[in-house]
Amino acid sequence: MTYPKINPATVLDEIAAERARQDAQWGEQNHPDGTGPKVVLAGGNAWMEEHAEHARRECQTAADAEAVTWRHILREEVYEAFAEFDPAALRAELVQVAAVAVAWIEAIDRREAS
Repeated sequence: MTYPKINPATVLDEIAAERARQDAQWGEQNHPDGTGPKVVLAGGNAWMEEHAEHARRECQTAADAEAVTWRHILREEVYEAFAEFDPAALRAELVQVAAVAVAWIEAIDRREAS
């Protein structure tokens, strides 16, 4: 099936508006990252890099079976970000998270437009 082309600027404008709404509601937020390979999850002792590796394997398994979903892809990117402790690498991973989220939104919009 062919889907109509979606303008990414529309999605990015929505994200910018949401960021403005968040800032208006909460003000500037400056929390610790809470990421890294040895971060302990609440209620357990699993480390983030284990979760990241599991997410990568699950995504690859789904891709190999031609059954990959946006959830698989976004989960992999999120857990890779959670496992990072280096600020530059964390930033790069978060850009990937944002890009996948935008791509997923665009895919939803294409389906809705067809």
